[in-house]
Amino acid sequence: MAAISLDPSRRLQHINGKDPHHHGAVVEEIEGLIKVYRDGQVERPQIVPFVTAALSLELGVTSRDIVIDKFTNIWARCYVPSICSHGKLPLLVYFHGGGFCVGSAAWSCYHEFLARLSAKAGCLIMSVNYRLAPENPLPAAYEDGLKALIWLKQQSLRGSSDQYWWSRLCDFSKIFLAGDSAGGNIAYNVASRLGSNNSSETMALKPLGLKGTILIQPFFGGDARTHSESYMVQPPRSALSLSSSDTYWRLALPAGTNRDHPWCNPLSTKLEDVRLMPMMVCISEMDILKDRNLEFCTALVRAGKRAEYLVFKGVGHAFQVLSRSQLSQTRTDEMLAHIKAFLSR
Repeated sequence: MAAISLDPSRRLQHINGKDPHHHGAVVEEIEGLIKVYRDGQVERPQIVPFVTAALSLELGVTSRDIVIDKFTNIWARCYVPSICSHGKLPLLVYFHGGGFCVGSAAWSCYHEFLARLSAKAGCLIMSVNYRLAPENPLPAAYEDGLKALIWLKQQSLRGSSDQYWWSRLCDFSKIFLAGDSAGGNIAYNVASRLGSNNSSETMALKPLGLKGTILIQPFFGGDARTHSESYMVQPPRSALSLSSSDTYWRLALPAGTNRDHPWCNPLSTKLEDVRLMPMMVCISEMDILKDRNLEFCTALVRAGKRAEYLVFKGVGHAFQVLSRSQLSQTRTDEMLAHIKAFLSR
């Protein structure tokens, strides 16, 4: 099995069984992933299974779901290594991908990947299930990321309990923000917001200690195309094509903005003016985002930021969660080793 198929031929699951024509014409669509109708109705076929927090004992990781905000239905899935022989562990706050419009912390591919990461890197993980666009356009996802951090602060002050059993193992002075694709964008924008001068959010998070950011194939954009966006040929049913990228941005960005909005294009702002935590960026060689990610890393270094990047050869966008090829598994092992090293510094 080479990859999880993003098959547009799968039948859409209509809400309440209604005829889709009831909602008028389709105004935006990414085949097999999302349809948006004129009346605002949104359909998302279940292309990846949703799974419970249960894990096999052999993985050596325990997982449970927690509620962050019941009013906006923000929740997270926590992962804790079963063996903790070195005292308290760092915590990775993780945001899933999906162009801000699809995806879930309960998707089987993220459940498997993050359980594996928790075991290999020896860290706690809180995988945040944030609100999706277009029902909740940006900055909703960023606000949910900040809300998750404020919730963590409350747990650090409250102490461990049976409900939040993982907190007794958490080193709240070693917290990292991470995510892939749109989740990488969220991690970056939350980090940059916290790094803004006189950020009230930064003060509100004390005594949490934010130590670094890990961006995996971060989903950035811009009105001007890069070489890889224009010329890199993607295989059928690729996780990210240029047309799907454009659609995601139209659905996620605030009305009246374009792809040079700072939330989409971080190079449209002065990076020198933002205080950023040490950052590691994971780039895929066969990803249309490759050149944009490389330009971003170059700009970070020129701005005097502590940033490093790695290019994973022969693999494409989201390989670590969507592809089961031998090469992808090898590259995923390499990625996990680099993340472990970054967390240990």
